[in-house]
Amino acid sequence: QVQLVESGGGLVQAGGSLRLSCAASGRTFRTYPMGWFRQAPGKEREFVSAITGSGYSTYYADSVKGRFTISRDNAKNTVYLQMNSLKPEDTGVYSCAAGTYYPATRESTYNYWGQGTQVTVSS
Repeated sequence: QVQLVESGGGLVQAGGSLRLSCAASGRTFRTYPMGWFRQAPGKEREFVSAITGSGYSTYYADSVKGRFTISRDNAKNTVYLQMNSLKPEDTGVYSCAAGTYYPATRESTYNYWGQGTQVTVSS
């Protein structure tokens, strides 16, 4: 069982940056590939980024490639999403998830989810 809690969301102007954190419970955190998803108002949740349990490999949606960076600190049971050059279309609720394999872009491959944190990018 893994419990996930996101933080770091907020309101930022276009072009700005935010760093999201996802704190996990449990001693087996390092065994889980992790992912970030987002859901904009009126839209389906979409994949953003994923990282292996070791942190050595990462994967990004085309829409965020070159702007977002996923990382993890297994000693702190935390995964991060550094978001730079934010755009209004990046607005949404961002959720982290613990999965079963990498790279996994489908929601169904993730077993545990956080409650999400709101990111709003103003133009």
